Amino acid sequence: MSNQSAELNILRDVVSLTADLINFPSESRNEQAIADAISAQLLQFDHLEVLRDGNTVVARTNLGRAERVVIAGHIDTVPSSGNDVAIHVKPGDKAPVADVDGSFEVTEDRIYGLGACDMKAGVAIALHLAATIKNPSRDVTWVFYDCEEIEVIHNGLKRVVENHPEWLEASFAVLMEPSNGGVEAGCQGTMRIEISTTGRRAHTARSWMGSNAIHATAEILNRLNNYSAARVVIDGLEYREGLQAVGISGGVAGNVVPDFAKVTINHRFAPNRSAADAERHLREVFEGFDLEVVDVVEGALPGLERPAARDFVQAVGAEPKPKFGWTDVARFSRLGIAAVNFGPANAIYAHAPNEFVPVEQIKSIENGLAKWLQS
Repeated sequence: MSNQSAELNILRDVVSLTADLINFPSESRNEQAIADAISAQLLQFDHLEVLRDGNTVVARTNLGRAERVVIAGHIDTVPSSGNDVAIHVKPGDKAPVADVDGSFEVTEDRIYGLGACDMKAGVAIALHLAATIKNPSRDVTWVFYDCEEIEVIHNGLKRVVENHPEWLEASFAVLMEPSNGGVEAGCQGTMRIEISTTGRRAHTARSWMGSNAIHATAEILNRLNNYSAARVVIDGLEYREGLQAVGISGGVAGNVVPDFAKVTINHRFAPNRSAADAERHLREVFEGFDLEVVDVVEGALPGLERPAARDFVQAVGAEPKPKFGWTDVARFSRLGIAAVNFGPANAIYAHAPNEFVPVEQIKSIENGLAKWLQS
C-alpha cells in the first residue's frame, strides 16, 4: 500500500489535502500513523484543545458560546482494491476504472482513490476548517475517529461515547459521511436475522425416505417475494424500508438429502421504529418459523424540527433528504443530539474500485460549513 505522505499540512487547500489523506494509508485497525499526524497538526493551534482516546482525535474550541456543535468523520478505510493512490482526473479524461454505467470518460473534475468518497474528502474539509476557523459563532467539537468500517465493537466514536461522553456534549452534530453534497437526515435501522429449517437425511437415490431442509426454505422465500416494504414519512422525509434475503446455506454432500438449511435476512427499518418493533414485525411476517436476531442497530430520527437543525439546513442551503443506510448519526441520536449527514461524494461509490469524489462538491461542502460556523 502506498505511503507517500509521512506528514500532513492541514492548512493546504481542501482538494490537495484530500489527495494527501488518500495517499496516507489508514485501513481499519491501522490508523495510528494518520491519527498521530492529525493530532500533531491540530496541536499547533492555540484555539483548539486536543484530546485523544486510542486512535480517535478530538479537537475543541472553548470560547463560551451559547451553543456547541460536533463535526465528526472517520479516518479509516476498507481494505485496498488496488486504487490506493490519489488520481486527479479532469473533464474529458479517461477514468482510471470504469464508472458504474460503463463509461470511462468523465465530465467533471474528480479525485479518485481509496477513501476518496468514504470519507477522506470529508475529513480533509473538517481538518482544514478546524485549523482555519478560529472564531466560530458556536463552539465546535471536531472528532476524527477510527475503526468505523469494521465490527461496531471496535468503533472509535462508540468508544468515546462510553469512555468520555462529556467530550460529545452538544446541541447538534454533523457527520461528514458522503451525502452527494446535500443534507441527508437521520438514518434507518438495520436488523439481520437467521431462519433455520430442518429435515431428515437420506440417500438421494432413496429421497422419499428423507425430508429436504433446503426445499423447506421455499415458503420463507415466497414470503420475501410477496413482501411489500413500507414507506414511512417523518419530518416530511420518506424512508423506504426493505426486507431481503442476503444469504442461504445448507447441504451435506452431492448424494445426501440435507437435514439443515439456513436463510439470512436483512431488514432495513424506518427510524421511528425501535429494534423491538422491528423484531415483532419480522416474527409476524415469518409466523410459524423460528427466527434468531443475530445483529441489530436502531436508526436515528431526522430531528429537523429542532432549532439547531433548522438553522443548519437554512445556512447550507440544501434540501434535506432521508438517509437510507445506517451511519453514526444514530449514535448521536441516542445521546439526544440531533444529527445529519453532510459530505461530498455519492455513497454508491463508497468501497468501489472506482471510488471518487467530485472536486466541486469538496468546495461546496467546505463553503457551506464555513458559512454556517461563522453565521
